[in-house]
Amino acid sequence: MPRSEREESPSSPTAGPVLEQVRAGLVSLRLRHAAKRLEELLSDPAPDISRLEWLWTLLEPQLRESDESRVERRIRQSRLPERKTLESFRFEFQPSLDKDLVLDLATLGFLEDGKNVLLAGMSGTGKSHIAMALALNACAKNRRVRYTTNANMLATLNASLATDTLNEALKQYTRPDLLVIDEVGLEQVERQVASRAGLMQKVLLPRYTEPRSTIITSNIPWEAWGDYLGDHLGAAAILDRLLHRSRVIVINGPSWRDHEHTLEAAKRPKPSSSTPLPNGPTKPPKGRPATSKASKKRGK
Repeated sequence: MPRSEREESPSSPTAGPVLEQVRAGLVSLRLRHAAKRLEELLSDPAPDISRLEWLWTLLEPQLRESDESRVERRIRQSRLPERKTLESFRFEFQPSLDKDLVLDLATLGFLEDGKNVLLAGMSGTGKSHIAMALALNACAKNRRVRYTTNANMLATLNASLATDTLNEALKQYTRPDLLVIDEVGLEQVERQVASRAGLMQKVLLPRYTEPRSTIITSNIPWEAWGDYLGDHLGAAAILDRLLHRSRVIVINGPSWRDHEHTLEAAKRPKPSSSTPLPNGPTKPPKGRPATSKASKKRGK
């Protein structure tokens, strides 16, 4: 190492005042990971690396921690109920599902293009799992994400009508880079709310104009949305814009929850024939008739 670099080395005795300033600066900036790494680097009196490498070694732990904190904050703000991943999705259970298409969506190209993802299928086929996994990927890429069920969104917007705060309430659904509306058509309460003021239109039409991506999962066919919303013209306006810029996935397959329930039932031990029935008499063993004191007296 050249003489000039040795004299400027952080481990050099002449660097004492500057070193203390660096330590104080890291504390002041709350860079605790960088401060910890600094002490580890100083324990090596003659590191065989360049000054730039030395600086990166100091900063990298702090940058990594900052990225992890930012992702964690995005996930909390998204209100995802579960942290689902595509790695844990059982693609083999849904052979009709285009795995390559789902993995392509995981690259978030649709988010960059402002396109939507529509996931349809019966309950338990994995629609919500895929939607939440894509949302988690978006959080990891530092994108603003908001998850909601359709019932909760409509109930929130409906309540804001009573307090004249609808415009403010809409922002949490219209502003995120990615909005996930889960379980459209699952709960009857949605039908009572959706007919008021075209609330779904107030969310989805501005997102189409921006454009900003929306993921929707539904267990009702697109042609039945008019009956579901109680407004055929409004439903046509929504679907026209959704389908215009969307990747549509229809999962025709069995329910994973029903499959798990069947497996659990098969694991339960079957009751023995001599097991006492609840709140009832004990079944006598085969070959030995039941007797009582009264029968014994009659037989005498």
